[in-house]
Parts: sequence; structure tokens; C-alpha cells
Amino acid sequence: MMGLGIGLIAIMLFIAVFMIVSMWKIYEKAGQPGWASIVPIYNIIVYIKIIKKPMWWIIMFVIPVINYVFLIWSVNLLSKRVGKDVGFTIGLFLLGFVFYPILAFGDAKYEYDQTVSSDLLDN
Repeated sequence: MMGLGIGLIAIMLFIAVFMIVSMWKIYEKAGQPGWASIVPIYNIIVYIKIIKKPMWWIIMFVIPVINYVFLIWSVNLLSKRVGKDVGFTIGLFLLGFVFYPILAFGDAKYEYDQTVSSDLLDN
């Protein structure tokens, strides 16, 4: 029984490290420093820069219930910035440990196109 617990912890640790490396690579693809992905609060500031949204979005990430809407929206914007569609966004939510590494190590390229951001809350 103890071996099962240690094995489970090892698997969870491996997934956590793999996700950190994946986010590091995604930040680098977007032209930001990879280390920024592991610094609390600063990683959100850089993430907002990556998805090309105004800094006041930080406030929206700390308001209960509204933060879920902005989280989904921001992940969708990240997906669009690398040329993926809504289906990929759903994959990022449901199977993030599979889809984030696909973004990081796949052939997806970060692009910023003004036509992608057609929402009303832009600057």
C-alpha cells in the first residue's frame, strides 16, 4: 500500500514538473522570459501581456465567479494567439496536462493579429 502512495506521488510530481517546463516553453514562444511562468503574480502579469489584454484584467482574476469567465476567456485567447481553435481551448481545460505540452513542444507559433482581438474590452 505504501509503494502505491509513493508511486502516485512520483507520477504527480512528474506531471507538475512537466507542466512547469511546458508553461516555460509557451512563455518563451511568446517572446517572454520563461522563468516568469513560475513567479507568482508576475506570471499573471506576463500572461496578460502574452494574450494582449489590458492590465486591469488582473483585477478580474481575483473577483469570485467573474474570475472563471476571464480564465476561460484568457485561455481561449492564448489558444487563438497560437493559431488554434475553440476545440483546442476545450482540450486545454479538460486535458491540460496533454494540450499545454502540445502547445509548448509542437509546431504552434505565437502570432499576434489585430483581427483576433475583436472584443469590446480592448484598450
